[in-house]
Amino acid sequence: MFDTPEMGADQVWTDAMGGVIFRAPFTGSRRAERQMTIRTRVITWLWGKRVGTDPYGNRYFVEKSGGPKRWVLYNGEPEASKVPPEWNAWLHHTVDELPSAEPVTHPWEKAHLPNLSGTAAAYRPPGHVRRGAKRAAATGDYEPWRPE
Repeated sequence: MFDTPEMGADQVWTDAMGGVIFRAPFTGSRRAERQMTIRTRVITWLWGKRVGTDPYGNRYFVEKSGGPKRWVLYNGEPEASKVPPEWNAWLHHTVDELPSAEPVTHPWEKAHLPNLSGTAAAYRPPGHVRRGAKRAAATGDYEPWRPE
């Protein structure tokens, strides 16, 4: 397993034995993330075969050689929750066939949304500070537990 770094002067990933796997200077930017994105794009250009696109603009690839690897190039910020369920199943080898252009939907299904935590569209329950911090008064049906 890998230990993830804390925010600090350098970003260092180590293995379980303490050996350094990856070191990137922390410059306040996402330099290491950009380098990995560039590397992924080069690998995709050299060895990837495009197999599809989802409604959100994410592009999906397999190895040209027919190998087992599958990956996605995100449209915009790399965020795993942007991948719709049918493509997620394909990426993780749960299904072998590619998702159809028109996915099968059921009347009870809601549209897929990425994780909205940390955005202005995030869910905030009644009483949340950013929602006015006002809650309805207790109705009297709650009785706290008291040790005897």
